[in-house]
Amino acid sequence: MTSRREFLGTVPALGAAFALGGDLVFEGGAARAQQAPLEGHFHPKGKAPSEYTKAVLQEAKQALPFDDIRDFEEQARGLIAERSDPKIMADAGNVALDKSEYDFLNEDRDFDSIHPSMTRIARLNNNFGLYEVIPGIYQVRGFDLSDMTFVRGETGWIVFDPITMTETARAAWELFQEHVGDGLPVRAVIYSHTHGDHWGGVRGIVSPEDVAEGRVEIIAPRDFMQFTMSENVFAGNAMNRRLFYQYGLLLPVAPHGFVTQGLGHRIPAGNPGLIAPTRFVSEPIEEFEIDGVRMIFQNTPNTEAPREMNTYIPEMKALWMAENVTATLHNIYTLRGAQVRDALNWSQYINDALYRFGQEAEVMFQSHHWPRWGNDRIKEVLRDQRDLYANMNNQVLHFANQGVTINQIHNVYKMPDSLQKKWHCRGYHGSPEHNARGVIQRFLGFWDCNPATLIPLSPEDSAPLYVEMMGGSDKIIARGRELHDAGEYLLATEIVNKLVEAEPDNAEAKDLLADVFEQLGYLQENPGLRNSFLAATYELRTGIPQGAMADSSSPDVVRAMSTGLFLDFLGIKMDSRRAEGFEFTMNLVTPDTGESFVVELRNATLTNIAGYQAPDADLTLTINRADLEQTMTGEKGLDAQIADGTAQVEGDVGLLVQLAGLMVQFNPRFEIMPGTKASVEAAPEHPYQAAVGAVIPE
Repeated sequence: MTSRREFLGTVPALGAAFALGGDLVFEGGAARAQQAPLEGHFHPKGKAPSEYTKAVLQEAKQALPFDDIRDFEEQARGLIAERSDPKIMADAGNVALDKSEYDFLNEDRDFDSIHPSMTRIARLNNNFGLYEVIPGIYQVRGFDLSDMTFVRGETGWIVFDPITMTETARAAWELFQEHVGDGLPVRAVIYSHTHGDHWGGVRGIVSPEDVAEGRVEIIAPRDFMQFTMSENVFAGNAMNRRLFYQYGLLLPVAPHGFVTQGLGHRIPAGNPGLIAPTRFVSEPIEEFEIDGVRMIFQNTPNTEAPREMNTYIPEMKALWMAENVTATLHNIYTLRGAQVRDALNWSQYINDALYRFGQEAEVMFQSHHWPRWGNDRIKEVLRDQRDLYANMNNQVLHFANQGVTINQIHNVYKMPDSLQKKWHCRGYHGSPEHNARGVIQRFLGFWDCNPATLIPLSPEDSAPLYVEMMGGSDKIIARGRELHDAGEYLLATEIVNKLVEAEPDNAEAKDLLADVFEQLGYLQENPGLRNSFLAATYELRTGIPQGAMADSSSPDVVRAMSTGLFLDFLGIKMDSRRAEGFEFTMNLVTPDTGESFVVELRNATLTNIAGYQAPDADLTLTINRADLEQTMTGEKGLDAQIADGTAQVEGDVGLLVQLAGLMVQFNPRFEIMPGTKASVEAAPEHPYQAAVGAVIPE
């Protein structure tokens, strides 16, 4: 048996081996500033759009219904005041958000490097102020990716979705109080769903003490905490990395770079927090009063989020649709990676809201974009959004049942023309292409049923044969340039990407692939697609940036994890290849919460079960959950907890040493584009990455 002295001398930083680090990421955003102020932006070398690209974008403009300007009228309605200072500073000293970066969108011209439909939604997202929805309901828009909404109660304000960051939420509250709030306090906060841009700013408007002492109630749909933690934690490192593509975090805000995220502009570079709900809406339809305001809640699980709810305020005839209905086609499959959403279920909940509330509602508002006024307009949008998701589900499966595969469906499925002509059905967050593939993935999985693709070689292993059979790199580059110049960008990627996979150090091939991706990015209407192509362009030319990476696991978020989820995640962090032949059983007891677990390592697999204790355990670790959280966040090592008596250990304490040695700290800079790893050392640090984290979205 290893003594405590031997144990402490062996692993002086055991806590770090178990800490979550920066591995949590939340769609919709939860990030915190880690570094000093940001100064400027790193601008990668961009190239002009080709004549072919400009012609395609001009043609696209002619096919779109630009004579329908209702969205602009609705977006501008009710403006009370804009914030005078375009910058919102983060508590860490950096600029959290600078509205002036988007001033180029105010220019009265087309951009030859931006899809005209994207230019349109970017201009609609370019608001920055306080708006009246109806008397008694107000919104601050443009301070964050999402909106913050205030509803008047009898003694104070009810806040729907306190956006992403403490600093932007605080700024929104200050603007609101300056013009409308009358000095009244927040009485309740409603989290509509589990994504971080709908709860991360809560500490900017209320304190944990307000909640603990009963001055503020926090309301959320059932299972909110479970899914807020679990939806993205297990693959969090990979999602964080992929977010640099979907959300274009390294791209400068410019006509040749980042333009908008569709649901709004960028997530601010600030500090998120989380205060746990005090009340959960558990029934499918549940009605109660909040500060004297009668509200009817409609739980809509497994729609835009694993747990989400709409709300109807009968006396105001006001319908809150959370993020189930916004001014866009949303994600069925989100590019940063998440479980595929149920499009038909989503459609059915919208239909229920249409018939349950929409027959009398006179205003409809939500967590992104702007409200809709008038019963006819509300029913129009609800019907179209209902049909949008139902059509995608039904028609994709219609084709799938005729043999169309996941690798073909995005070139086969087309939305009905009647929906394509509606601005609120355009693909500003989810695209028809990647969503169609998502529907097939949900029902049939990744395999297209061709045995050749069932257990394929890794791309880097198969690519050399392709290069050989195509006659070598010189021929591929020559043909790739011809295809690029002819506007055959997708065909060019087919051959040039093979060359880059086979020869990751071939600078000429990487430059050509970057050129192709760049043109493909300019052509996209969907921000996620544009950002992904341009992010790949950036990394092919520049390498993977150095410096601090976004840390989306604020202490509030980590503390909110269940102990069981933390133990599950340790099983993911453990390298099972190094655990062969190592077996043990450990009891874990957290006296302050009354929890107990059995943790077993068998068959190179770490498992746990709550509510049990093994009589023949090799080790028993007793530590209060409140103290364990310090280890989870990396604030205090488990060795230090044992040394000062905070944690008690009975049995073979050396097992913890061995277990810690099996844990891996995930590298948030893993290579995506071939050959970028080779240029890592030379790649510059992008200042934005140190202070902004993952969104979104959603």
